[in-house]
Amino acid sequence: MIAALEFYTGGLWPYLVVILFGFLPSEIWRWMAVFLSQGIREDAEILVWVRAVASALLAGVVAKLVLTPTGALATIPLFWRIASLVAGVAGFYLARRSILAGVIAGEIVLISAGLYFSG
Repeated sequence: MIAALEFYTGGLWPYLVVILFGFLPSEIWRWMAVFLSQGIREDAEILVWVRAVASALLAGVVAKLVLTPTGALATIPLFWRIASLVAGVAGFYLARRSILAGVIAGEIVLISAGLYFSG
């Protein structure tokens, strides 16, 4: 009984909550998708649709972050947020479609602007 009480009052219970309510529910769906997707061709209509929806969602999130940011990102002027997006896309294509290069190029511009405007 005392050990159980120490677990809840100690520092380990947040990790249990994250595992039970954050990791496991999403992991179950991922494993189900792996098993159910066996035998589906890569160019099947359903997968083309799924990729299109995922791309649209990602574009929406990026647009929201660039156009209506919150927190520290809101302190960087719109011009520099758009410039970092352009730099990221340019880095992606200049490095032969390397996502890492695109992220690094965009972050260099964004962090530089953030340091400049923070004082």
